[in-house]
Amino acid sequence: MPKSSKKKKEKAVDFSKAKLKLGKGKQLPSNAVDTSFKARSIVLPTQSIAIEKDATLPTTRRKQSFDDLVSLMKHYNANTRKDAILSFRELFELHPGIVESSMTILLGACVRLIGDEDAGVRKTLLSFLSWLLPLVSKEDLIPHVPLLILFTTSAQTHIYPEIRIDAVRFLDLFLEIVPESVVDGWTQGNSGHGKRVLEGYLGILSAGTKYGDTEGELKATSTASVVLSSQSKLIVLKSLSAFLTHAVSQQLRLSDHATSNLDPAAVPLPTWFLAPSFRSTRPFIAYQRLFRPESVDCQPQLDAEHPRDGFICMPNFATGPLAAAWSLNDLSDLSLAQTESLTHLNSNTSSLIHLARTLYSTLLASYLDCAPIVFSPSANPPEAELNLLTVTARIMKTLYGSILQDRFSLSHAEEETLCDELSTLLGYMTGYFPFRPARREIKVEHAFQDLNIIYCELTALLVLVSFRRPSGDISRKARFPTSRSNAFFSHVKYEGKLTLQAGLVRTYVTSLLRGEDHSGAQISRPLIPTMYIALLPTIWALLNQPKGSHTRSQGEAPTDTVLSAMLDQAIKTTSKSAVKALTVEFIARILLLETESDYCGHFDVRNTGEQEKFREWILHLPKTLWEIGPHNLATSEIVIKSLLRLLQRGSIMIKHEEIIGLQTRLTPFFMITHPVRGRLPGPFTKIPTSSLLIRRLAVDLVVTILSVSTRSEGEERENLMIAVGSAVSGTPEEGYWQQLMTAAGLS
Repeated sequence: MPKSSKKKKEKAVDFSKAKLKLGKGKQLPSNAVDTSFKARSIVLPTQSIAIEKDATLPTTRRKQSFDDLVSLMKHYNANTRKDAILSFRELFELHPGIVESSMTILLGACVRLIGDEDAGVRKTLLSFLSWLLPLVSKEDLIPHVPLLILFTTSAQTHIYPEIRIDAVRFLDLFLEIVPESVVDGWTQGNSGHGKRVLEGYLGILSAGTKYGDTEGELKATSTASVVLSSQSKLIVLKSLSAFLTHAVSQQLRLSDHATSNLDPAAVPLPTWFLAPSFRSTRPFIAYQRLFRPESVDCQPQLDAEHPRDGFICMPNFATGPLAAAWSLNDLSDLSLAQTESLTHLNSNTSSLIHLARTLYSTLLASYLDCAPIVFSPSANPPEAELNLLTVTARIMKTLYGSILQDRFSLSHAEEETLCDELSTLLGYMTGYFPFRPARREIKVEHAFQDLNIIYCELTALLVLVSFRRPSGDISRKARFPTSRSNAFFSHVKYEGKLTLQAGLVRTYVTSLLRGEDHSGAQISRPLIPTMYIALLPTIWALLNQPKGSHTRSQGEAPTDTVLSAMLDQAIKTTSKSAVKALTVEFIARILLLETESDYCGHFDVRNTGEQEKFREWILHLPKTLWEIGPHNLATSEIVIKSLLRLLQRGSIMIKHEEIIGLQTRLTPFFMITHPVRGRLPGPFTKIPTSSLLIRRLAVDLVVTILSVSTRSEGEERENLMIAVGSAVSGTPEEGYWQQLMTAAGLS
């Protein structure tokens, strides 16, 4: 019975009608066929069959051409943009010939990624430009620099702090490759992007002002509200230090045309710290050029009747009294026609003064934050804090050193303000000086020694400024109005603090010149040229202090000890050392000061008590000349000129005994007498004939010595004449030697 009812229901289903429900659509029959369809398009523009591709077009390994990569630089996906940058490097490595022709389009695409929001893209772009830009010649790169700096300075003001820091990294790269273009226009009234770059630095440091508003209070205009970490602050300050160094160096090169002929590898000796010891500018400029190489027209023959100044680099002394002291104006290699004023008030000085005032609080805060950590007696400092403090000190040196070196550009009020600021900064550093690490570590020891030398330089600046100001000028009246008695006590306190600082520096410099180590290291760091040059203003400030101007504290070295240590170091320095030429020129210069009629400094070589050591130094110079031989012609030129100038000026340190000693010691330089092999040519004969100036300077030196000596000196004199005659025989200098001997009446 149930089975039959089930069959009935199944039969009834085929003829039953579905009931419609409200809101429901009509149901499709079970056997309905869906006839709808969907279509999607695939766009392959690079694989179009309608375009024929050039098979010779340079491509990457993935068959991407230069134009393909340029289009991918604008892709919305960050990974695609990064891959495009990497593919550019691959393309240029495979096809280096297309680099120069692609620079305009390439850099136009790259600059838009300097401010890219993806950190990976920015890092990849920085790495790519660090590889690419050194491959391009500076002449081809300079036209594109304004575009690079424009987008970089825009990134310096980006809303995201990480993009601002990366923009500074790009500036570091540009400062390394084209520094002149980056700093150009950093002062008022000059075209260039340097001013925008500097404003960007100040904005990131939250020390920004509307740069150029030199009047009134310094108002911050930075939109950067994020406090920088130590690592980020180090990146910014390190880049700012490099920017200021290049800016100041560029100004020095523009103001000193005499250094344009110098060998780029040579380190010129600074003389700015000697300027206050001269009564006027012109004599100092002439003194400054004593050792500067000049372009000399070395004629192969001299007219005996009308000699051209008698010598290449000497005055015409052959026809005058030999015993007279030679005046500076008689030297024929000193051309004052191209001289300019030593220093003058310009926009650079004003900008530096304003910048120093702007950064003063930032530098002070940076130092105070790092000093307790860096100078901790229990442990060596972290690398970030140590580098941050070192960079802060370098910026101090660059700013205040560049300003206070100028003798005529500062007003009294400006000088007072700057001295007060620098004195405050040094006051916080004095408590830790000399700086020593807690434990021996080479990298930390070198950093601390650099800090010690910077402290010495800054202290020397204050000492030198105090020399050229009347007693009582250095006070705080301009900033803090006080009564006369308070001003007096303030001045006494300032002088006492400066005396203490100078005493500490004197002891440190003496130990450093003697090779003594302050860090406790087993091996002390030898003096390198840059370090020695940095010490010279300090050494001079200590030597030039008036007698009785200070009282020695316990453990403090006297001034004559500094001079003795300097002479010992100069004598012991090997001839092959890079510092040798600097030591020779500096000591020769301070010996020549007593021959200057316009010299007005306190240092007097006659009252030092080191006359014997000075004479020992003079007599060691021929040995230095022999050891150098033809290997370092720049140092040989300095040694010869030093002896030549001292003889020409009639230095009190060269007497009859020194003349005989020089004759004996110079003979082997021209000819060596061997007990077995007989006469052998000396190092003079190995100097290339192309170095005509040095060869003739050596001949000039010999004729000068023979002229100021007496004929009674006999054997030494004859041996020297024979040695020189043998050395110049058959060379272009033979005729020159004979004519000089005839002109001087020595033949």
